[in-house]
Amino acid sequence: MSTPLPPPRSPDSDSPPLQLVPSQPQPSADVLPFPRPPADASSALPLHSPDTPPDVSRNVSPGVTNPQASADASKRRPFNLPRHFPFGLPATRSGRVALALCVVYLVWGSTYMAVHLSLESFPPLMLSGLRNFFAGIGLFIFAARRDPVWPTFAEVRNAAAVGTLLVGLSSGMLAFGMRTVETGTAAVMVATVPLFATVIAAIAGRKVAKGEWIAVGLGLIGIALLNHGDPSSGSTAGSLAILCGALFWAAGSFLAGRLKLPSDLLVSTALQISLGGAMATVVAWVSGERIVSMAFTPFLAYLYLMLVGSMAAYVAYAYLIRHTSPIIASSCMYVNPVVAVVIGALFLGEVITKWTVMATLIILASVALSFWFDYKRRGLV
Repeated sequence: MSTPLPPPRSPDSDSPPLQLVPSQPQPSADVLPFPRPPADASSALPLHSPDTPPDVSRNVSPGVTNPQASADASKRRPFNLPRHFPFGLPATRSGRVALALCVVYLVWGSTYMAVHLSLESFPPLMLSGLRNFFAGIGLFIFAARRDPVWPTFAEVRNAAAVGTLLVGLSSGMLAFGMRTVETGTAAVMVATVPLFATVIAAIAGRKVAKGEWIAVGLGLIGIALLNHGDPSSGSTAGSLAILCGALFWAAGSFLAGRLKLPSDLLVSTALQISLGGAMATVVAWVSGERIVSMAFTPFLAYLYLMLVGSMAAYVAYAYLIRHTSPIIASSCMYVNPVVAVVIGALFLGEVITKWTVMATLIILASVALSFWFDYKRRGLV
């Protein structure tokens, strides 16, 4: 999903949770769609991609997590935005936080339209694979210049497994579904990741409060309303594909909270994105996907997804994970769907019906309720 990013503690324990989201006492991976942001900014880890939601609590990339955050904290270099940009960055911390929020809000909210345009020339799984593979390589080159702590073979293997779920399968299913589902609808559906995370946590044995089940129920009602009035088989199949993508993202975040991943935020994110993208590309090629022709607009949309939607947005999200609270870092979960709905209406002529508005409000309320109970369970509120 654009998508894209990246966490917190494991869902069945009281220790810090997930990743393409951060690592510390932050929203646990069992409730947040992307790797979650850490409660302690200094130990936060990877990200999520909105078109898959960033994610959001440990080593996250749109979403990626690292459970060993505290153990490796002494080895980690402080994360800051790159100093050399073609434009000047705000001089104050508050200014940089504001800029990072704008990037995450607007960029990840706009990636849905970029995916829609790219699909005119790219097959869905190939689009997800190539976009994330090259973006991951770019981030890895940037990370290597910071003299990071290099990962072990086991950490690379784990990053590949998590990246396949978070990036390859999740983003691939989103792109597949968006062939028949409008961008705004897709973005709202992706916001259900925390609800799937709650269900996975319950299956894994964590005690889930009644309020969390109410949040899941509200989310299901919102999804039903979102598809109201559009019973076509194509739309139904596309919606199921997008929901499967949200499920893969939640499963990847859960797995990230239980595996040992690279301690360096950018290295972990880069590995998850690039290896997940590589896996998706191989599967796409083996399954017969080919790029037959390339138009100018789809190619520009692809470049935007790779350079801005993945690389720039993940760097901004990583900055938020390290320098703000989990609530602020994960606020993109509420803003991205709204941005996607507005952009779809303005530039693609998508119709905003009363059902779309009602479903969006209900789903976002369910996500907010899910987050609140998760924070309460971990003593953050």
